[in-house]
Amino acid sequence: MQILPWEYLFKSFNRVDTPDLYGPLTIASVLWLIASVAAYNIRSRQLHRHAVYVQMYEWMMWTSVITSSLMLVYWVFHFDMILVLGTLFFGIAMLVWIRYRKFPPEFAAYERQLAKQRYFTRERFAHPETTIRTKSSRRRRRRR
Repeated sequence: MQILPWEYLFKSFNRVDTPDLYGPLTIASVLWLIASVAAYNIRSRQLHRHAVYVQMYEWMMWTSVITSSLMLVYWVFHFDMILVLGTLFFGIAMLVWIRYRKFPPEFAAYERQLAKQRYFTRERFAHPETTIRTKSSRRRRRRR
């Protein structure tokens, strides 16, 4: 290490100036891109009836795709390290915000909605008479 750590911020993101981060960040961004798309496809098929969860995974997938794609653009065009680290920080912060700040209130509202549906369904069919037809409904049907 010849220079101070903060002087690396304005060096180019290439194999010569940042050899210890160039390869691992590139491989990690490709793996992150593949994993985010695969996780979205798997979880959206599993949770296709629960729109709130699918929306969360969609938000997370697009955030991951944008962040990892920018990392690959930085890999090709050799941007400064400050942009690379800023993009990584913002992308990870956005994922944390989506998962722990944006969607938990929506999950709670969805859980209340499901609880109400279960309660009213249970109350509707709680009495056995609700599933049995009355005699008057049989008399209305005339046979010819």
